[in-house]
Amino acid sequence: MKNILMIATGGTIASTNTGAGLAPSFTSKELLDFVPEIAKICNVSQVQPFNLDSTNIYSAHWLELAKIVEENYEKYDGFVITHGTDTMAYTAAALSYLIQGSPKPVVLTGSQKSVSLRDTDARLNLFDAFSYCADGDASGVRVVFDGNIILGTRAKKTRTRSYNAFSSVDFPEIGIVRDGKIIRYLEEEKSPSPKFYHAMENSVFVLKMIPGLRAEIFDYLSAHCEGLILETFGSGGIPGYDGEAFCERLTEFLKKGKTVVVTTQVEREGSALQNYEVGRKLMRCGKVLEARSMTLEAAVAKLMWCLAQTKDQDRVGTLFNRPVEHDII
Repeated sequence: MKNILMIATGGTIASTNTGAGLAPSFTSKELLDFVPEIAKICNVSQVQPFNLDSTNIYSAHWLELAKIVEENYEKYDGFVITHGTDTMAYTAAALSYLIQGSPKPVVLTGSQKSVSLRDTDARLNLFDAFSYCADGDASGVRVVFDGNIILGTRAKKTRTRSYNAFSSVDFPEIGIVRDGKIIRYLEEEKSPSPKFYHAMENSVFVLKMIPGLRAEIFDYLSAHCEGLILETFGSGGIPGYDGEAFCERLTEFLKKGKTVVVTTQVEREGSALQNYEVGRKLMRCGKVLEARSMTLEAAVAKLMWCLAQTKDQDRVGTLFNRPVEHDII
């Protein structure tokens, strides 16, 4: 049987009602005790670096998880990370950049209800995650949830209560898990060895455009962030109700050597700046990068990873536009 390391981080799956609301409390061993069937498909060791609601998980925790995987990589055949659903897509995307080309699976899962409840989805999600992780053809960073196997760069939480909480955005699910059996829709290509990275740049900001937003916001952002993700309307563009103010501020931001990535607030089908005058106007402001069909979570994590490697605009652009796990098409 495969040897799997379970890395428990908290989340709804491990929560109990404290009287002040749900909060993580179950340990990794207690989680496994709810699903004894897992012992029949693999040997499991456990580690619990923290026990948090995923709202409190950010880049420092991503780096800690990647470090645990790296330090234990030769000892285990795969890794299952239990995680809260709210920021799981961010963590999955981040780990896709911190652990690139892994021939061994790094699987994230969680649940919409606590593992202790009678009608929970937690026990099946855990069993499915370990079933996939123990499969000899599994590889890379994946989210396994409600029977679906999703690339870490393509997962997005699209429902707050339903069991089918995660969707694969603008890319097919690579397969499903049914009764412990893996049914693949796409073939998984294995790299010979992983490459680990050890830094993320935290000073990245997402600016969501709203009607009437004033260009002066760039004055504040210029002083406080190295990278900006501009979440625009539709196919992408900047408004003209301030005359040239938006383009002027954006040009100044870029001239300081900072990076701007343009994406869209629309969940599917991505940006296309060349389609409209407002998009072409944005492109004339300077060397902006375009996220195209990337998820917002992947765009954030990738920009943080890129800026940790270099602050040079051209080099950042090269790294950002290089596909990782089908993140950018």
